[in-house]
Amino acid sequence: MKTVILCGGLGTRLAEETRVRPKPMVEIGDMPILCHIMHIYSSQGFHEFELALGYKSNYIKKYFLDYPFLYNDFSVNLDQNQTDLLTATKLNWKINLIDTGQATMTGGRIARMKHRLHDEPFMLTYGDGIGDIDLHKLISFHKSHGKLVTVTAVRPKARFGIMKCQDGTVTSFQEKGQLSDEWINAGFFVMEPEVLDYIHGDQTELERHVLPELAHQGQLMAYYHEGYWACMDTIRDKQELEQLWEEGNAPWKIWG
Repeated sequence: MKTVILCGGLGTRLAEETRVRPKPMVEIGDMPILCHIMHIYSSQGFHEFELALGYKSNYIKKYFLDYPFLYNDFSVNLDQNQTDLLTATKLNWKINLIDTGQATMTGGRIARMKHRLHDEPFMLTYGDGIGDIDLHKLISFHKSHGKLVTVTAVRPKARFGIMKCQDGTVTSFQEKGQLSDEWINAGFFVMEPEVLDYIHGDQTELERHVLPELAHQGQLMAYYHEGYWACMDTIRDKQELEQLWEEGNAPWKIWG
């Protein structure tokens, strides 16, 4: 099953980083968050990726063109204009990099990948979310219900302290706890090819147009994930993820 990763957004809330590079290329530790995401899939046997590019697409293209030389030793013979790798990259990823337009919305990007999906079910995720998702359980759940789309749902963490008050008196205070009664879209979708029928051009948004319509028709199912998940949406998110990575305590690192 192919994995489509949406890599084309502007990343405006992370402008400190995205002025010069696309959000999926912002690094956690020693590699872009995009590669962290791809490792999550690859470690579970899913090695074929369709990257839906947009904003600063050439940055991502150049990175993967240069990848063997970034992560291996190599020699350069200037006299013969020849370059040879001295070590070998062990990744078995197959990556298709498709430019889906600078101003295309999330749904439109998926539609532009139609020729790559071959009328088959596919997985989809965003280029900024990571977690210890069991993809085989996700797919098994998707196959069990027969609906068009499964979305991974997680409980968000509160960004601010939560207080309960009575007559002006604070009766409890919880610093940045988990909002136990709510679920949010964490990405990590499984989709049937018929979902493309719900997309009507480049300006169709997956979250605003497609998913609400699927939910209205009873075609959207939630896979509840109680484990780790995080989204790198702001510079503070990036710093928190980097700290976990540097401490060797990154819950999403499920690969060897």
